Amino acid sequence: MTEAIAFPQTRSCPYHPPTAYQALREARPLSRVSLFDGRSVWVVTGHAEARALLSDQRLSADRENAAFPVTSVRFAGLANRRTALVGLDDPEHNVQRRMLIPGFSLKRTAALRPRIQQTVDQLIDNMVAKGQGAELVSAFALPVPSSVICALLGVPYEDHDYFEELSRRLLRGPTAADVGDARDRLQAYLETLIRCKRVEPGDGLLDELIALRLETGEINVQELVEISLVLLVAGHETTANMISLGTFTLLRHPDQLAELQTDPSLLSAAVEELMRFLSIADGVLRVAAEDIEVAGEVIAKDEGVVFATSVINRDAHVYPEPDTLDWHRSARHHVAFGFGVHQCLGQNLARAEMEIALGTLFARLPGLRLAAPAEEIPYKPGDTLQGMVELPVTW
Repeated sequence: MTEAIAFPQTRSCPYHPPTAYQALREARPLSRVSLFDGRSVWVVTGHAEARALLSDQRLSADRENAAFPVTSVRFAGLANRRTALVGLDDPEHNVQRRMLIPGFSLKRTAALRPRIQQTVDQLIDNMVAKGQGAELVSAFALPVPSSVICALLGVPYEDHDYFEELSRRLLRGPTAADVGDARDRLQAYLETLIRCKRVEPGDGLLDELIALRLETGEINVQELVEISLVLLVAGHETTANMISLGTFTLLRHPDQLAELQTDPSLLSAAVEELMRFLSIADGVLRVAAEDIEVAGEVIAKDEGVVFATSVINRDAHVYPEPDTLDWHRSARHHVAFGFGVHQCLGQNLARAEMEIALGTLFARLPGLRLAAPAEEIPYKPGDTLQGMVELPVTW
C-alpha cells in the first residue's frame, strides 16, 4: 500500500469490518495506518502474528507512556492517565489480575447462572407484558449484563441509570472534555461507594477486595477505585454490545438462526463464532517498549501498534470462508477476548451471559424480527465498542 489507511473507520455493515479494511486484509500480516492526528502506527492483521505479539512483553499496555497511541479526539483527554489492569504491564498488572481471578472463575460464573437466567426471564416477561414490540438495547441487551455485574461486584442496581449514562459518555462522549468528566464522575461515585462499604460491608467482589486487599494495605483507595471502574464499565458495556449486535446478526442470517433454534446444542459454538464474527473491540492498542522484528518488519521503540481485531478474526488461513457465519467451525482461537497476559478476565461470565440471553430470547420469542428496515437501524461508530445504538423488534 502506498498510502496509509485511516484508522479506525466506521463499519458500512454493523457485523462486517469497514470496507476500507479490505486492503489491510490483502496486505496481511502487518501494515501502516494513520490515526486521527496524522500519526502513523503499525496495524496487525495476521492471526498468528497477532497472537505472538499480544504475548510479547516488549509491547506495552501502559497508557501513561506519552508514546501510547490515541485513536480518537474524544479519547485524547484520557491520554497519559493511569488505567488499572488493562493499562498496566507486568509485574504490576499480574498483581492486580491475580487478586481478581477468583472473582471471575468458572465456579463463580456457574454460581451466577441462575441469577442470569432469572434476570433474562424477568426482562422478557416485562417486554411481553408491554405489547408486541420493544427497543431491545434498553429493554434487554443492556440490563442483562448491568444487573449481573452489579450482583457480582456488589454495586447497588438502583444506581444503574447513573453509571450506565456515565459509561456511555466515557466511551462515546462527543468531546475529550465530556469523556474526561464522565471518568471523573465514575471515579467519584466508586470512591463514595467504597467508603460506604467500609462502614457497612456487603457480599460482592468489591467487599472482598476491601476486606482482603484494602484493609490489609495491599492496595490503596485510589487503586481500588481504578480497578472497580474498569470492571464496572467493561463488565456491562462489552456484553451489552454483543447481545444487541448478536441479535441483529442472527436476525439477518435466518438460516443460521433456524439451525440454532432447531438444535440448541449448537449454542455454545454459536456464541464463540459470534465473538469471532462480530469482534466488537476492534482496535486493541499497544506501544513498543523496544525494537521488535516481526514478519520482515521492525516495530521501533515508541511506535504505536493497533490490533485490528475484526480483520485478525477473519484471517482465511485460520478460518476458511471467514465472512460466513458457521456454527460448525472451530472458532476457539479467535482474539475477540484478546490474548496473552491481558486476555479478558471476564470471558467466562461473558460467554454465560451470551448463551443464556440469546438462547432464551429466541426460544421464548421464536417469531422475533426487526421492527424497522435493517439499513435504518443505528449502530455505533468505529472509534468505540461496536454494537447497536437502538434495536427495534417485534414478535
